[in-house]
Amino acid sequence: MTTNFAKATFAGGCFWCMVKPFDQWDGVESVISGYTGGHVENPTYEQVKTGTTGHYEAVEITYDPTKIAYQQILDLYWPQIDPTDAGGQFHDRGDQYRTAIFYHDAAQQELAHFSKKALEESGKFKQPIVTEILPAAAFYPAEDYHQDFYKKETEAYEEDRAKSGRDDFIEEHWNN
Repeated sequence: MTTNFAKATFAGGCFWCMVKPFDQWDGVESVISGYTGGHVENPTYEQVKTGTTGHYEAVEITYDPTKIAYQQILDLYWPQIDPTDAGGQFHDRGDQYRTAIFYHDAAQQELAHFSKKALEESGKFKQPIVTEILPAAAFYPAEDYHQDFYKKETEAYEEDRAKSGRDDFIEEHWNN
């Protein structure tokens, strides 16, 4: 049986922290850390971290839409981020750490806009929701040492995540 996989692409700050939340769901085939949205072909981490390439650190999720719907993936995305911060995410500052949903087709675009509007109208946040919704662009996988960082470098991942402030924010704003 052939599976018709789909792609979902999200920027949510440091890509190390964006893999694990999606990686553990039935129907998610892979989560790749990488770079998208910039003007440099095949950028390196050293280039992207300067903030001058226009790229976002992002994750590209390959999933089976018969097992997990794009809406479910959107519902997993929002609580991983501070959607009101236009300057980065938590302790990671700069344009390369901004949030965005990159849609791959008209259906994803519509669902992304609907979910953003629902969040805006929920009253959960007093500040405006600044997460952009953009057409998917070329996606460049990050270097191998960034892939599955939470699995390969568990201690470093947990330490970085703890000091980032991400989990405190999630607990305060999303888990209530």
